[in-house]
Amino acid sequence: MPKYSYDLPKHAVDHGVEVKITELLIDPQAQRTLNERRAQSIANNLVREAIGTIIVSEREDGSRYIVDGQHRKRASELAGLETIRADIHYGLTQEQEAILFLIKNRESHKPRPIDEYHVGLTGGVPLFVDTDRVLRAHRLSLGSSSTNSVGAVSGVLQITDRYGADVLDRTLTIAEEAWGRSAESWDGMLLGGIGMFLGRHGDLVNDPELAKRLERTATAAKWRSQVLSASSNGGFNNSGTGSRISVSYRLVLDAWNKGRRPANRIEG
Repeated sequence: MPKYSYDLPKHAVDHGVEVKITELLIDPQAQRTLNERRAQSIANNLVREAIGTIIVSEREDGSRYIVDGQHRKRASELAGLETIRADIHYGLTQEQEAILFLIKNRESHKPRPIDEYHVGLTGGVPLFVDTDRVLRAHRLSLGSSSTNSVGAVSGVLQITDRYGADVLDRTLTIAEEAWGRSAESWDGMLLGGIGMFLGRHGDLVNDPELAKRLERTATAAKWRSQVLSASSNGGFNNSGTGSRISVSYRLVLDAWNKGRRPANRIEG
């Protein structure tokens, strides 16, 4: 079960208010990146009566910031409309606006993981803050695959969410000790497999020993190739396709158990 949730205080809301488009502002720290092409596509087929209601936060100084619906706002602007209908929320901080954005988009048109991550940081959401703290400690960032950056945003967040920030910290340490600092070391499948293994059996594992066993088994690139090969062949024992992270977990488990007496093996 996830360890983190989004919390928002009770506050006043006016529903279905007609607002001037020119009055609406965008806070890039609490929003996803605007896709101009998507906005133009909406504008090209815009039906005024079907555009729906956007979400707006009115701050203490009276300024109104879009929380959800910036593409519909931009499309309406491109279509020459002067007003749009909005639900106006009062008394929220910038952090709470960011949390409201995440709540509104959790079950609908989800933002890109990297946008969700940056908005979550603005909102001070523990999941994102804890993840960022661990990444910074390892001199890593999120967003692209490189020596000092992890491209698997969802995979890293999933480790923190399911198993905690301490498991993410151990995962990154083991990956670096096994394979060094490289884009291949931060592959989402490999990190996910190590994270799952530690999340399930971490109290039985000596981290430096696990790193040595992973290093002796194969390079990060070969590990990735093995995961892809096993996944495409239906996983272990042809028990179903399974996820690539689950396959990676099984490979980590096998590396840990290799050469051990049955009594000392970890059962998966």
